[in-house]
Amino acid sequence: MAVELKYRRILLKLSGEALGAQGTGIDAATVRTIAAEVKRVHALGVQIAMVVGGGNMWRGADAAATGIDRATADYVGMLATVMNSLVMQDAMEKLGMETRVQTAIEMPPVAEPFIRRRAERHLEKGRVVVLAAGSGNPFFTTDTAAALRAVELNTDVLLKATKVDGIYDDDPMRNPNARKFEEISYMQALNMGLKVMDSTALSLCKDNTMPIIVFNLHQAGALEMIVRGGKCGTLVTEDKPTA
Repeated sequence: MAVELKYRRILLKLSGEALGAQGTGIDAATVRTIAAEVKRVHALGVQIAMVVGGGNMWRGADAAATGIDRATADYVGMLATVMNSLVMQDAMEKLGMETRVQTAIEMPPVAEPFIRRRAERHLEKGRVVVLAAGSGNPFFTTDTAAALRAVELNTDVLLKATKVDGIYDDDPMRNPNARKFEEISYMQALNMGLKVMDSTALSLCKDNTMPIIVFNLHQAGALEMIVRGGKCGTLVTEDKPTA
């Protein structure tokens, strides 16, 4: 019997911090857990592209604050995302998934260059495509790269995995009274200055009507619940027309 799915092609955005213990380095057990969650969804027939950040190793903006040239710092950050992507690839392939890593900065001995039509073909063949090195340009975050790739690859949704179970009007780690949004528009998120994604990523999704779901990947089964159409996390979408 065919599995009923709301989303059949997804872009999963992982922060680099999600891969490490206390947000730094790489924790093998955590990476295996994430790979297992991805496999549950992959087994349903969902086409999966991934963008992995590099903040567990290097954050360009923070490094630039120490006096390093911002463009140089960002390029180093792109290399950090390649390392994380290769680690994720290894974990997923050990679970039997077929994968490809594509990079925005060419490095043929390590991975394929990003070619949109080739990436789409991999997805159609059931391969998980991990998109590394951001957009290949300094001054743009991996959130923006994720939005760009989601639009380029015609995914049904951009799923942003975080440490909390959605978007709140304040930091729920510090404020127990913070209110969670079940659904919010792009403009609300931009105008309220909510730290969902940077404004460039949000605007790109808005201009291309790419829905975003922010959720907690460490909640077992959350990713599967989302692709099946269940309520999980916070949906960022278009403004609702007024009556």
